[in-house]
Amino acid sequence: MMRTFFKATMTAAMLAAVFSAPTARAGLFDDDEARRAILDIRSKIDAVNARVDTKADKTSSLSLSDQNEHLNQEIAKLRGQIEVLTNELANTQQRQKDFYVDLDTRLRKLEPQKVSVDGQEVSIGANDQKAYDAALATFKAGDYKTAATAFSNFIRSSPDSGLAPSAQYWLGNAYYALRDYKNAIAAQQVVVTKYADNPKAADALLNISSSYTELKNKPQSKRALEQLLSQYPNTPAAQTAKERLSTLK
Repeated sequence: MMRTFFKATMTAAMLAAVFSAPTARAGLFDDDEARRAILDIRSKIDAVNARVDTKADKTSSLSLSDQNEHLNQEIAKLRGQIEVLTNELANTQQRQKDFYVDLDTRLRKLEPQKVSVDGQEVSIGANDQKAYDAALATFKAGDYKTAATAFSNFIRSSPDSGLAPSAQYWLGNAYYALRDYKNAIAAQQVVVTKYADNPKAADALLNISSSYTELKNKPQSKRALEQLLSQYPNTPAAQTAKERLSTLK
């Protein structure tokens, strides 16, 4: 009976001491590491109970005072083990918290950011801005062939980026600068049809008109300007379109 009472008392004491720590309640079963720690603690409690059985058998023939002294010594040892287990659990949970904080920080860096492009709020991935800026810098440096490749790669890899319409527009300009007027028209036509509400759509029509002019296709050049005036009458590009139309008549 004394053995049973002692086992129940010590098991309850160990569990109470381990799980009464403030950090032991929150997020205890949030990951595999915490679960493994709990299973390890339970196995150690079982081992302690087994030791109690062994000690009880060995001390059954001793006097009551000897048994009490022996049990007091065992209790002191077990209290030390409880403290160690409690610290182990606290350390495990702290590592778990640190892991989630670090994970959240890294994930936030990968999340799309809201920025303003041409007066519109768009969503841009973590690496999109860097790739776009590099391509645009190449264009401004006069390396139009490399810029065209860079903008094409950007559009292919980030088709849903908020910078995709601008990349498509500058791709058309790069082709125009390379005197590849047919590809310039095709690139700018994507801006006009796919991104009709984008502020660059009006300028894309101007570029289409200029490309047709270079191809000696006056009717198509005029048609592009008329479309610009019809769809975007209140834009700065519209004023340019009016001036060009007057020279095409």
